[in-house]
Amino acid sequence: MLAMIERYHGSLEHGDLAEASASMLDELLRREGLFFGDRPLCGVLRPRFLSPGEYRHIARACALVGSAFEAVRVSAMGNDALRAQFGLTAWEEQLIHADPGFAVASPTSRLDAFFAPGAGGLKFTEYNAETPAGGAYNDALSRVFMALPAMHAFSRTHAAFPIPAAPSIVHAMLTAFHQWRGVREKPNVVILDWAAVPTRSEFVLFEREFSALGIDAFIGDPRDAAYDNGVLTVAGKRVTLIYKRVLIDELVSREGLDSPVVRAVRDGAVCMVNPFRCKVLHKKASLAVVSDERQAHLLTDAQRDAVTQHVPWTRVVEERHTSVRGESVDLLPYVAANRETMVLKPNDEYGGKGIVLGWTVNDTTWQAAIQSALAEPHIVQERVTVPSEDWPAWTDGALHIGERMLDTAPFLIDGTVMSGVLTRIATDPLLNVTAGGGSNVPTFLVEER
Repeated sequence: MLAMIERYHGSLEHGDLAEASASMLDELLRREGLFFGDRPLCGVLRPRFLSPGEYRHIARACALVGSAFEAVRVSAMGNDALRAQFGLTAWEEQLIHADPGFAVASPTSRLDAFFAPGAGGLKFTEYNAETPAGGAYNDALSRVFMALPAMHAFSRTHAAFPIPAAPSIVHAMLTAFHQWRGVREKPNVVILDWAAVPTRSEFVLFEREFSALGIDAFIGDPRDAAYDNGVLTVAGKRVTLIYKRVLIDELVSREGLDSPVVRAVRDGAVCMVNPFRCKVLHKKASLAVVSDERQAHLLTDAQRDAVTQHVPWTRVVEERHTSVRGESVDLLPYVAANRETMVLKPNDEYGGKGIVLGWTVNDTTWQAAIQSALAEPHIVQERVTVPSEDWPAWTDGALHIGERMLDTAPFLIDGTVMSGVLTRIATDPLLNVTAGGGSNVPTFLVEER
């Protein structure tokens, strides 16, 4: 892969290829509205490259780890003690038991990972089981990069194939809808979130995905919803399928449990993807629960091996003894003594909020962070290797090639089938576009001709 990257970068140094590609990239990003708020989604001139073998390796790991998550969730739905490990709130406990009309808790989801070279280099650090964003952005960016002069030059020696995500996401929603409805008919779709969110540009792209299938879809705000006589409307339009992009926490905190959307979903009057029970696995504690020795008996041998290999050691922060690579330890003293290899994460936040990287703070700050983590639900996770690559950018009228860290975030259908990969790059190890840093790049399968 390094040779392919060097070949691509080398071509940018000839003639005006880099400048022409940068100019076209800027033009196409603006034309397609590929911005997160007011920031362009991508600021580099090369896409992410994966070999077919690397893609298959990630897909196999996703299938096993994803099925392990679902096995633990299914058991937890009928086991109060097991479910308590996820740290659900009282109102979440109410909502997760509403029957969504289909079996899978998260028809669409995304595993966030770091994929470093070498054996065991793929580590899933978070599971976005509620609102996995970025699929349509990835596909639109892929189309943009296919048009760049740099990609045309590269294609003379290498075959590069985009990996679409949005069509599978849409079909997963339609499958869930058909199971809920009991017949194969076209839904009336609302893409639901607050009007001013910076991801609205992706909602427009999903509108087009539905429209291409002859399905009516529109973008709506939960505040414009009404529920009367068993019918949900948003801005006066009848809805039978909600593509839920609004966060459940925000929906309930702003609109309440008696809001039209919540009541319609709980009554089974409308299909919502993902449903309320996705909250179980969306908790960051899900990585602790699935990898805890107490749940090992719930998994097959293949699932246990995959979890051991691909989920970093993770535990809910609490006073207890637990296992670390087969040895029993007192959890809190162990975490305190291993600051350099530990990360603390709030159970419910997103976008990098509240994360404390142990190796970036001193002992006093780390001890205070542990005490805070005991007061509000947190997980502690073992540090993983964050890979980096060189990326070309056109800055101040010249080509610059610099190192940036990258993650690997595969989209999953029904929790197990990988369909496309989100890649984010940044100079900050959190690698989070929502938090205000870095950018997205499309992911291509690449091989020599």
